[in-house]
Amino acid sequence: MPEIFTAIFLNLPDFPPPNQLSIRQVQVRAIVNSKIGFTFAAHLKLRNEYLKKEINTKKIREKAVLVGLITPAQDRKKIEEYLDELAFLVETAGGEAVKRFTQPVDHPNAKTYVGAGKLEEIRAYVKAEDIDMVVFDDELSPSQLRNIEKALECKILDRTNLILDIFAKRARTAHAKVQVEMAQYQYLLPRLTGLWTHLERQRGGIGLRGPGETEIETDRRIIRDKIALLRKKLEQIDKQKATQRKNRGKLVRVALVGYTNVGKSTIMNLLSKSEIFAENKLFATLDTTVRKVVIENLPFLLSDTVGFIRKLPHGLVESFKSTLDEVRESDILVHVVDISHPEFEDQMNTVNATLAEIGAGDKDVIMIFNKIDNYRYIKKDEDDLTPATKENMSLEELKASWMAKENQPAIFISAKTKENWDDFKKLLYDHIRVVHAIRYPYNDFLY
Repeated sequence: MPEIFTAIFLNLPDFPPPNQLSIRQVQVRAIVNSKIGFTFAAHLKLRNEYLKKEINTKKIREKAVLVGLITPAQDRKKIEEYLDELAFLVETAGGEAVKRFTQPVDHPNAKTYVGAGKLEEIRAYVKAEDIDMVVFDDELSPSQLRNIEKALECKILDRTNLILDIFAKRARTAHAKVQVEMAQYQYLLPRLTGLWTHLERQRGGIGLRGPGETEIETDRRIIRDKIALLRKKLEQIDKQKATQRKNRGKLVRVALVGYTNVGKSTIMNLLSKSEIFAENKLFATLDTTVRKVVIENLPFLLSDTVGFIRKLPHGLVESFKSTLDEVRESDILVHVVDISHPEFEDQMNTVNATLAEIGAGDKDVIMIFNKIDNYRYIKKDEDDLTPATKENMSLEELKASWMAKENQPAIFISAKTKENWDDFKKLLYDHIRVVHAIRYPYNDFLY
């Protein structure tokens, strides 16, 4: 009998599928059909089976198309490197980048970001290949987002939205969740679309007839109220974090900073002998982690902070103010660089610009060039008279270049293989000792 009912249950035109039924609907259906032996437990089991099937189908990776512009400010080589990073962001978010579209223009199209012909080319590919989403390398304006969604009829994301999605996925603590939620609401506020008029007259009567409040205005008011509430929560969190920092005793503070996915968490794990989550994906670390570390006879506090990235949304910098306070209030910054990345100099400039933006540009900095085990270069032929490029420089030549001439101390290491690890610890110890001796001249930790 239950099998017979299952067939009816699935084929009735006005009957929702089991995966769309609420628990209350399942209870009602079970009571109605109890006479034929199909109990509430059987209904619930059937519903859960369909939900499980639906969840399993959702685990399939979404296919994404990437779109970027070649402009006077970024040439073809630069945009390819940006799109490589965007593809890594898509992979980190759980998707798969299957195609790239680029267009040389003087400036982005104000209506659709790309030209009409390129937009039609993208639309044809999206339809033909059943693409789930199109990701743009720059932040789209609200009008661009609406126009592109209307033309492509699929999910549209820009770089900012994608980063926010990854941050929401990575957030673990209540602190990080509040910060991400606030940034998401700030991004969403100017992008609310659709004007609804069924709320025009929420109240009737003499003197009360008027335009009232449209639904989009209601949504905006709700979001503004939510942002105000989150701001109050963040202010309270800032006070709590400031109190925590005051209670950490007389210890020198060292902060690991750098571009995302350069190996900061791996270095943190080695120094503190802890097991902080580290992964070859962008933004593996979101919550700032602080550990007490002792090198020889000198204890200090080491913090692992969120990695920076090009085109980092300003709203995220604002929302993560309390997290970045760890960097701002530190005594020494350990700037970690992935020397094996072809554009490591651009990444360094991005980190330095972000540090200056948050007021930490004047800190004592130790440069750590990590991942020397992954460094590769193309050796020039002896008869090749063309000027050498970065791709032709060996690690030894890099060490003798501008990096050695900078005023900041620098060292080349591999956190993975621990190459030059003892030299790095000695360099860090010497710097911390100087700060410690100046601040606490009568402290017996040093002797």
